[in-house]
Amino acid sequence: MSQISVEQINVLLPQTQCTKCGFSGCKPYASAISKGLVDINQCPPGGERGINRLAALLNVEEKPLNTEFGNEQPRKVAFIVEQDCIGCTKCLPPCPVDAILGANKQMHTILTDECTGCELCVIPCPVDCIIMLDVSSVGEWGGAEAGRARRRYEKKQRYQDKQELEKLERIKKQKMMLAKLKKAKV
Repeated sequence: MSQISVEQINVLLPQTQCTKCGFSGCKPYASAISKGLVDINQCPPGGERGINRLAALLNVEEKPLNTEFGNEQPRKVAFIVEQDCIGCTKCLPPCPVDAILGANKQMHTILTDECTGCELCVIPCPVDCIIMLDVSSVGEWGGAEAGRARRRYEKKQRYQDKQELEKLERIKKQKMMLAKLKKAKV
């Protein structure tokens, strides 16, 4: 298994970034698989087909989905009941692929072509206006959709990392200014 890269494993995962596997996203799960720390059957969105692909890549035995992490289901996307949305923006941060558009005190909407169906936006909604709908017109989630979702997720991660670095830099400058002021008062 050591010659298989994290990227080779990651590309086989559905890129829903749903955290149902117990990790913060698909790549951390792929990393743990590559190190032999976890099993290949913890991804409900990938389901049986995903497990079989991982087993073939890693040359290990196929196994059923570990239902402690959830059950395989048809693909779903989030939908906001617009008349119930209060524009609180609590659904925006948890969306791993920035598939929700909206501003404070404004009605929000889901970009259904970008939604991975992770369900992470549902719980923070204080008015329960986000529902999950089956996507019957779309085939298996994967390939181009998963690649696009991975790129959107990585872009959001880079943005958040940049924001965090800028915040730390501002705090550092503020501390330096405070230290100078204290020193000047003495």
